[in-house]
Amino acid sequence: MAKCAYCGKETSFGKQLSITRSHISKRTTRTVKPNLRHVKAVVDGKVQRVCVCSKCLRSGKVQRAV
Repeated sequence: MAKCAYCGKETSFGKQLSITRSHISKRTTRTVKPNLRHVKAVVDGKVQRVCVCSKCLRSGKVQRAV
């Protein structure tokens, strides 16, 4: 399963509710996937390709290789 190398965010599962006339009539399973990017980053002084979520990229947790 795809997973962020820094924060550990991965696919989560839940229920999607169908509401009609103020009653919950059907429940179906729903998957929520993280927005993952494959980037070259500096890990322990070496350049590696890692799978990172966009939230970690924006916050500056990842030092990208130039």
